[in-house]
Amino acid sequence: MNRPIVPKLVIVSPCYNEEAILAYSAERLTSLLRQLVQQAKIASESYILYVNDGSRDRTWELIEELHQRYEEVNGLCLAGNVGHQSAIMAGMLEAVEEADAVITIDADLQDDLAAIETMIDRYREGYDVVYGVKKTREADPWLKRTTALAFYRLQSAMGIRAVYNHADFRLLSQAALRALAAYPERNLYLRGLIAQLGFPATEVDDHISARVAGSSKYTVRKMLILAMDGITSFTTRPISWIIAMGFLSLLISVAMAVYVLVSYVEHRSVPGWASLMLSLWFIGSMLLFSLGVVGQYIGKIYMEVKARPRYHIAKQLKHHDRPTEH
Repeated sequence: MNRPIVPKLVIVSPCYNEEAILAYSAERLTSLLRQLVQQAKIASESYILYVNDGSRDRTWELIEELHQRYEEVNGLCLAGNVGHQSAIMAGMLEAVEEADAVITIDADLQDDLAAIETMIDRYREGYDVVYGVKKTREADPWLKRTTALAFYRLQSAMGIRAVYNHADFRLLSQAALRALAAYPERNLYLRGLIAQLGFPATEVDDHISARVAGSSKYTVRKMLILAMDGITSFTTRPISWIIAMGFLSLLISVAMAVYVLVSYVEHRSVPGWASLMLSLWFIGSMLLFSLGVVGQYIGKIYMEVKARPRYHIAKQLKHHDRPTEH
């Protein structure tokens, strides 16, 4: 399929309680779009789509105000909080029919805006997927930086196909978007899904900067949930590890049995309350851990079989239209 040299670009930006940063974000992004239009890098119809993910503050009200102030700002208000990944997916699916390319970036703009022009250049060279790969993370807190890097290594060890040190700052062509839209799963982990599409892909450097205002909404709990989704959605290796642990426990049990028999024959056996209790605790903890891992997979099957909608759209702001209720 022939792609336009000057693409219509949609920047999808998920928002959750971002009233402190939203005005700054809109100013920076609209300025960037106008600059790219002047350079004939993107079409004049390009715009920003802010996706309000059930915010509890004034985020949606600010999006409505920014829509009136900037002709490049559109909005999508989800009926409730569905999570970062589903909010991104909602924005991309909304734009898929009219955008030649979509760039996803968080509203806090910690990702490198200068990389967006490079992404568009790579798109014009023929790439359908352009990943923003983090080169410096000094602006991130130590805990977030350390756990994120550890998770990327864990993904690699489990054989999950994903781009190292890449989050959700990326460009997708319309062809890649249409292919992604064909994935119906509810437990979304876009970093893994997009890596499986198979379209021509490349990377650009992403230098992370500190937040200008507000605080990160990605808590440790949310990061752990995302990590669990990323692992259980793309590999069954944890179940294989359970089998390996079971085999190891069997070997330990055989060794203990030999020790007990030898001690009995040599009349060295002493009632061992401590060793018995340790063995029971070890076996019990392994059983509970194993049940938990298997339960995660069963839970995912349960959610997918029900095939409930990922989200519902409550309001939409498009171009110069007034807000419409759904």
